[in-house]
Amino acid sequence: MFRYLILVFLFSFFNLNSQTLSTHDSILITSVMDKQKQAWNNFDIDEFMKGYLNFENLVFSGKNGPVYGWDNIKERYLRAYSSKDEMGELSFKIDNIFMIDYNSAILIGRFFLKRIVGDLSGHFTLVFKKVNNKWFIISDHTS
Repeated sequence: MFRYLILVFLFSFFNLNSQTLSTHDSILITSVMDKQKQAWNNFDIDEFMKGYLNFENLVFSGKNGPVYGWDNIKERYLRAYSSKDEMGELSFKIDNIFMIDYNSAILIGRFFLKRIVGDLSGHFTLVFKKVNNKWFIISDHTS
């Protein structure tokens, strides 16, 4: 009996981790990224923030440590990028998107900011959650 339970557990675990990203979900997640890029390049933090799920456990983690909550993350962006020159022009390359479960995905990529005040580039890992058939970022680790 114990052996049977272990087999059921292992099958469930591997089945859960074998979720594949549908073309539809891939397009929706990529669309969130495209909308954020467009908003960023239009110097529109309000529109950019629509890619993040507005809840208190939202987290952005960068070189200065984690920031929690949608409002706090928005304030962080407004302080760090208070002018068009500081924001510059954003582009990115998506390296991989994969499912965690039916309503969660991870996106790994690289960003490039072309700026008058000095270019920036780095890597990011985003955790997406599907809410009411829409994908939102719930965790952003950018370095």
